[in-house]
Amino acid sequence: MALPNSITDPHIATIALISIAIIVISLLLKRLKQTYIIGYILIGVFVKEYGLEVTGNMDYLRLLGELGIILLLFFIGMEINLVNFLKQWKIAVLGVIAQLLFSLLFMFGMGTVFGWSTARIVVLGFVVALSSSAVVIKILQDKGLIDTAMGKNVLSILLAQDVAFVPLLLIISQLGGSEMTTMDLVLMSIGAILVVALLAYIYIKRSLHFPFLRRMEKDHELQFFVAVVLCFGGALVTSFFGLSAALGAFVGGMLINATRETHWIQDTLHSFRILFVSFFFIGIGLQIDLGFIQANMGAVGSAIVIVFLCNHLLNTLIIRYFSGNWKDAFLGGAYLAQIGELSFLLAATAFTYGIIEEFSYNFTISLISLTLIISPFWIALAEKINVVLFKKTKD
Repeated sequence: MALPNSITDPHIATIALISIAIIVISLLLKRLKQTYIIGYILIGVFVKEYGLEVTGNMDYLRLLGELGIILLLFFIGMEINLVNFLKQWKIAVLGVIAQLLFSLLFMFGMGTVFGWSTARIVVLGFVVALSSSAVVIKILQDKGLIDTAMGKNVLSILLAQDVAFVPLLLIISQLGGSEMTTMDLVLMSIGAILVVALLAYIYIKRSLHFPFLRRMEKDHELQFFVAVVLCFGGALVTSFFGLSAALGAFVGGMLINATRETHWIQDTLHSFRILFVSFFFIGIGLQIDLGFIQANMGAVGSAIVIVFLCNHLLNTLIIRYFSGNWKDAFLGGAYLAQIGELSFLLAATAFTYGIIEEFSYNFTISLISLTLIISPFWIALAEKINVVLFKKTKD
C-alpha cells in the first residue's frame, strides 16, 4: 500500500531531521554550557552543506525568521521597565553613541584605505556596533548575573542598542536611495509621534491597568490569541506607518511590561518565540558559505580578532567610565564584544539596496555568525583572565 504524498514529502523529512539535529546538538551544547543559538546556526550550515531539500523553501524560512525577530524584540521590550531604564540613561545612551562613533571612525579609516563609499562605511560601522541581545541575555540568565551591577550595565547598553536599531535601519534605507513620497513622509512622521507619545504615556503613568485582561487569566486558549494580537498588532501598526515592524513589537513589549494584568503573556508565547527564533538562526546558517570562509580565512580571521579586541576594549572603557569597577567593566566588555543578530538585518537591508555587493555581504554574514559562535568561549576566557587580574584587588 502506497503511503500518502504528505508522509513521503521530503520537506516533512527535512523538518524531522532538523528537529532531531536540534535535540542532539542542544544536548551537547548544554553539557558544554553553551547557548543553543550556536547550535541553530551550525544546523543551518549542516543543512546547506549536505544539500537537504530546503532551497525552494528559503523565502518561507526567511518569513519564519522575520517572525522570530518580531517575537524576540517583543520579549526584549517586555524586559524593559521604562522608568528604571531611563534612570541608567547615561551608560545606555552615551555608551551606545560612543560605540557607534568609534565604529564609524574605525570603518572610515579602513574605508579610506580600501576606497569604500561613504554609504558602505556607515553600514559596516552600524553592523559592528551592535552586540547580541539574544546570546548575551541568555548567558547572563544562565549564570545568574542579570541582577548584578555588571549585568545591569550590560543589559542597559544592549537595550539601548535595540532601541537604536530602528533608526539605524531607516538611515540605511535612505542611504540606499529609498525614495519617499510626501504621503510616506507624513505617515512616518505620524507613526513616530504616536510611538513617542505612547512611550511618554507609559513613563508618566508608570503602571497601566486594563481590567478586561484579568478575565482571560484562566482562559489559556484566548490568552494565546490575545498575546499574538498584542505582539503582532503593534508590528502591524508601525508597518502601516512605514516604520519597522520590529519597532512596533518592541514598543508593544514595553507596554506589556507596564501593564499589571499581563504576566501570563510571557508563558503563553515563550514556546513560539523559541520556535521562530530558532528558524531565524537556522536561516542565518543557511546563508553561511564554508567555501567562502575557507577561501578568505585570513581576512575573516583577522576581522574576527579585530572586532573582539576593539569591541571588548571600548565597552570596557565605557562601563568603567560611567559605572562599575575595572573587574566588572572588563567582564562586561567581554559580554558585549561580539556582533549581534540585528546586524544580520542591517547587512541584508544594505545588500538589498545595493550598498554592499555580494562579496561584502558574504563576508559580513560570515563575520557576524562566527563572532556569535565564538562569543561564549571569549566570555569564558575573560572570566578566567578576570580571576587572575583582579585576584588581589577589588578595583
